[in-house]
Amino acid sequence: MADDKAAAKDAAAAAAAPAPASGGGKSPILLMALSVVNMLVVAGVGFMLWQGKKKEAAEPKVDHVIQGEHDTQTAEAHTEKAFIGKVVPLETFIVNLSGSKGRRIAKVNMELELEGEQIQEEIEKRKAQIRDIIIIILSSKTYDDVSAREGKDGLRTEVKDTVNAFLTKGKITNVYFTEFIYH
Repeated sequence: MADDKAAAKDAAAAAAAPAPASGGGKSPILLMALSVVNMLVVAGVGFMLWQGKKKEAAEPKVDHVIQGEHDTQTAEAHTEKAFIGKVVPLETFIVNLSGSKGRRIAKVNMELELEGEQIQEEIEKRKAQIRDIIIIILSSKTYDDVSAREGKDGLRTEVKDTVNAFLTKGKITNVYFTEFIYH
């Protein structure tokens, strides 16, 4: 009897429980729509990744940039060695060296090698400005700066770069010290 009561209870519970919805025909359409959307998203992501790789491959790599810079410098070196431009001498510079309280002076004669036809005219017009800048550079150097070869090479580069910064019709390719005396 207990089994009959349990079976009756189960039957009553089954009758009282709502029947599952009969939307079985709509589920395959919804599933197919979600599958299509999913495939489109995956295809879009794949396309974006492909475009990114394609763009990345088109950009120059560090090795290519280094090789190009090396080739350019080599070509410029050969051109510079083959051609020595017009050389313009400057008047003698006599300056007090920095940090010496007037006890150490430098006497420097230099010549500027020029590149370009019209730059000589510009150098002549701006000679006072060029001398002023060179005097400022020279007087900012200490005895230790100018007594070593590296210091003179650095001074040569600094003078060239500083003067080239305001020239418009050409550039200075080299600075030659024809006399360099410091005491």
